[in-house]
Amino acid sequence: MTVDILIPTYNRPTALAVTLTSLVAQTYRDFRVIISDQTEDSNPLESGEVQAVLRVLRAHNHNVEVHKHLPRQGIAEQRQFLLEQATAPYALFLDDDLILEPYVVERMLTAIKEEGCGFVGSAVIGLSFIDDVRPLEQKIEFWEGRVQPEIVKPETPEWERWRLHNAANLYHVQQQLGLTPKQQRKYHVAWVGGCVMYDTAKLRSIGGCSFWRELPQEHCGEDVLVQQRLMALYGGCGIIPSGVYHQELPTTIVNRDVPADKYVYKSRCVKSYS
Repeated sequence: MTVDILIPTYNRPTALAVTLTSLVAQTYRDFRVIISDQTEDSNPLESGEVQAVLRVLRAHNHNVEVHKHLPRQGIAEQRQFLLEQATAPYALFLDDDLILEPYVVERMLTAIKEEGCGFVGSAVIGLSFIDDVRPLEQKIEFWEGRVQPEIVKPETPEWERWRLHNAANLYHVQQQLGLTPKQQRKYHVAWVGGCVMYDTAKLRSIGGCSFWRELPQEHCGEDVLVQQRLMALYGGCGIIPSGVYHQELPTTIVNRDVPADKYVYKSRCVKSYS
C-alpha cells in the first residue's frame, strides 16, 4: 500500500459519507482508509450512509479501518493517533467535510514523489464564493525549480500567502491561467488546511503531532505548526488545480483562541527562561 488516507471525524455522518464517496472514484487506487471518530454520544460510522460507502470502498478492494478513539484530547492528539496507525510511505490527512475531484490523490502523489518534500497540499475551495472575486488576495508564487526548504514566520510577507486559500481565490486563479490537472503547477505556501499529503517518515522525523501534550484540549492550528517544521527541513508546496471543495459546514472546532503554533512556541520560551 502506497498511501494511507487518514480521516479524523466528529459527529458528521452525512458529510463523512460525501467525503468517502469522493474516494470511490479516485483514479489512483492503491490506498487504505483509516477513520478515527471521536463522537461521544453516538456512532456516526454505523449510520446507513457511511456504512453504504464503506461497503463500496471494500468492494473496490480498499482496506478500511474504523476506530472509536476516546476520550477527546484535542485535534492534535487525534491526528497523532491516526499517524500512529499509518504504515504506508505517504499519509494523506483528509478532513471529513470535503469533496475531491477524481484526480486529486494521483496528482498529489505524483507531486510529492517528484519533489521529495515534506508535504504537498490541495487547498480547499469554497464554491459559494464563486462570484466573489478578490484580486488583492490572488497573488501566487510558483516554484520554478525543485521545492526547497524555507522558513515562513508570522508577520512576514511570506505569511500572507494564506490569503490565496480564502474563499474561491485559488479557483479563480486556476481559471484565469487556464490550468488543468495535466498542467499542474506547484506554488509556495504558508500552510495548507484540509487535504495534505505527507511523507510519512519525514512527518515522523519531526515528531508528528506529539506536541499535543503541551496544548490545552481546545486548540487549533496544529497543521500550521507541523507544516512550518516540515518546510524548514524538507520544503512543502501547494498544487494547482486543487480539485478539492469544502462542504462549507460549521466548524466542529469552535474555540480557536489557542493556535498551536503560537502556544507551543510561547510555552517553550517561558520554560527556557524560568
